[in-house]
Amino acid sequence: MPTRGRIPRPGGRSLHRFSTLSRRRFMSAAASVAALSASGLPARAGGLTIGFIYVGPKDDFGYNQAHAEGAAAVKAMAGVTVIEEENVAETVDVQKTMESMIAFDGASLTFPTSFGYFDPHILAVAPKHPDVRFQHAGGLWTEGVHPTNVGSYFGYIGMGQYLNGVVAGRMSRNKKIGF
Repeated sequence: MPTRGRIPRPGGRSLHRFSTLSRRRFMSAAASVAALSASGLPARAGGLTIGFIYVGPKDDFGYNQAHAEGAAAVKAMAGVTVIEEENVAETVDVQKTMESMIAFDGASLTFPTSFGYFDPHILAVAPKHPDVRFQHAGGLWTEGVHPTNVGSYFGYIGMGQYLNGVVAGRMSRNKKIGF
C-alpha cells in the first residue's frame, strides 16, 4: 500500500515526491553538471567560460528552456562565466556565433543545443579549435569518426516515461489510458 507523498514502483519500492524542485529543473541542472564533468576540461585558475547557443528563445517552455535552466544552474557555480545566444538559425550563423564566443568571449566549452547544429556546423568549427570542447545534445558523436573535442549527451527519458504511465494509470477512473 503506497504511503502519502510517495509514488509506487514495481517491487514495492517507492519514489519520494519533491514538491519544491520541478523534475525539469532538476534534470536540467543534473544534465549540465554531468556534461561538465564528462567534458574532460582541466580546472583553470582563471575560470571557465561556457557558451550556450539556442535555436529559438530561451523561454519556449521546451527544449531551449530546459537548456537555459541548466545554463542558469551552471552560471551559479563559482569561477564559471556563461554566455548565451538565442535565436541562432541552423545555418552558417551558428558557426559565426561559435567562432565569436571562442575568439571574443574566450569560451573553452560550448553547448550548441540544436540537433541541426551538429552536421555540418559543429563538425566544421571543432577542428579549427582543438582546445575547445563542443558538447551536442543528441547522441550523434561517434568515436573515431568525429573530432575528439566534440561530444554528445542525451538524457535518460525512460524513467520519466515510466512515471508518466504510473501517474496516468493511477488517475484513470476506468483503468484505461490512451489517446
